[in-house]
Amino acid sequence: MRNSGIEVLFEGRNFLRLLEGLWVTASIALAAMAISVVLGVLLGIVMTSRNRFVRACTRLYLEFVRVVPQLVLLFVMYFSLASQAGVNLGGRTAAVIVFSVWGTAEMGDLVRGAIRSTPSHQVYSGLALGMTSAQVYRYVVLPQTIRRLLPVTINLANRMIQTTTLVVLIGVVEVLKTGQQIIDANRFAHPTAALWVYAVIFLMYFAICYLISLLSKRLERKWQS
Repeated sequence: MRNSGIEVLFEGRNFLRLLEGLWVTASIALAAMAISVVLGVLLGIVMTSRNRFVRACTRLYLEFVRVVPQLVLLFVMYFSLASQAGVNLGGRTAAVIVFSVWGTAEMGDLVRGAIRSTPSHQVYSGLALGMTSAQVYRYVVLPQTIRRLLPVTINLANRMIQTTTLVVLIGVVEVLKTGQQIIDANRFAHPTAALWVYAVIFLMYFAICYLISLLSKRLERKWQS
């Protein structure tokens, strides 16, 4: 294995640096996802409102977030809005804000669709039994909504993790940037190091996303039983 390039991973703290970069990636995605789930559920409920103006406003927000690329939002937040407001906004904070804005919109639309898919006769049956609208939401609509949301929420979480690679462009040193630094520092001593470093980064992303998917399947089986 001498001079194959793989030994660069075990020189000094290189492998630990990759793990530290992976933690930066995961912490941004987890923080943004947690905020997105909370705000997205509230947004999804609001999107089912009978008020046309409210629905139009939420739809406009959703379409705006979907049309504008996340990279543009990152640049606007980090390089423009923060400087205009005179706020010293760190790259990680800007990334969490932008991904939360994006995730909330996506999560809200998922919640809206899940709520709308609840059979109307179940809602009417609950009301006919004397339940209030709030009780119908709590005991009839929301339990079914949560079960429908699990697979798509896991998919959104995986997309969130994968999209965090964009934060390298606003100066955040995450796992991909760390890998690039290791490759650049060993470009002459280990010319083939890039293959091994990127392979390890790929395996790290795969491991996280695969574990999340396994957790999702386990929860689905538990609820079905």
